[in-house]
Amino acid sequence: MLLVESGSRGVFDRLIPRLYEAHGDEMELDLVTCFAGTPAGFRGRVYRVQDYSGGAARRSLYAELAARQYLVTGILCSNEPIMTRWKWVLAARLRSKVFVINENADFLWLDWGHTYHIARLVRVRLGLTGASVIPVVARMLFWPVTLGYLLLFAAVVHTKRRIRTL
Repeated sequence: MLLVESGSRGVFDRLIPRLYEAHGDEMELDLVTCFAGTPAGFRGRVYRVQDYSGGAARRSLYAELAARQYLVTGILCSNEPIMTRWKWVLAARLRSKVFVINENADFLWLDWGHTYHIARLVRVRLGLTGASVIPVVARMLFWPVTLGYLLLFAAVVHTKRRIRTL
């Protein structure tokens, strides 16, 4: 099993003992992380993304992880912008079943059977639940108007500046 630690270390400190308890001590866990050290109770390989900077190094990491043929990949989605590109590239490139781990160390499978729960998670992350829906939708609707106003303002200012210099 491969875990992608793209969020707070505390989540994995709670998750890893639960995984060993559920699947036994013979379970092999590997970890892709950007942090120093390892989570509490972790026994396995650690791949640090800092060691793979540059296109060729990243491709070698992808190839090495693909060669390991993981059956399952766990990706931490805890509403923190940590390793965002890494986690989604790994989810797309590895031929394994993916499960999403939230900030409470709960998880759900990333498949068509769980689209309702995934959509709900996305709505919560985007602020499209409860009373916060109205301001978010209003901002989305007024964004083109705001952009148009700013572009028009910039055009007028630059035109006036051009006329003054002539």
